[in-house]
Amino acid sequence: MLNWTVIIIETIVMTAAFTAMILIPLVKNPVWWIHDYPEDIQEAYFKTHERVPSSFFSATVLAKKGCALLVALALLLLIVWLAGAYDFWSAFGVGYGIWLFIDWYDCLFLDWVLFANMKAVRLPGTEHMDGAYHQKRYHFVQSLWGVLIGLIPCLIGAAIYAWMIG
Repeated sequence: MLNWTVIIIETIVMTAAFTAMILIPLVKNPVWWIHDYPEDIQEAYFKTHERVPSSFFSATVLAKKGCALLVALALLLLIVWLAGAYDFWSAFGVGYGIWLFIDWYDCLFLDWVLFANMKAVRLPGTEHMDGAYHQKRYHFVQSLWGVLIGLIPCLIGAAIYAWMIG
């Protein structure tokens, strides 16, 4: 039987860890996450700074996202075990449920509120682009991609978990 107290605690801990993983590098060096900025902000930045890989399929971005997916997969196995998942579907439900919570938290709070209003995360030379930083549609669409991408580690993790306990 699933332990909902553990699931809630896991969700809180994972959300805090995700926030730290995003905000610490972002505040220290906003260019680290340049691939997640809207295109118009990137282009304004590159007018006065050296162009760095920022397309989704660049080696740099794929390496960052790939490492994050591997870490998510490893954490998923621990999370579903601690939550008391008993088969593939319970493991998938717990893992994907937490993934979706963090995905929407990222969009609705980190992107729409913090990212849009924190001057510390603005790329140099784009501080004046308030409208560009408040693009809700851009972040919503990116969040929808996150919903789809999350299926990969959650399905794989649930299958591995079901195989391990099977």
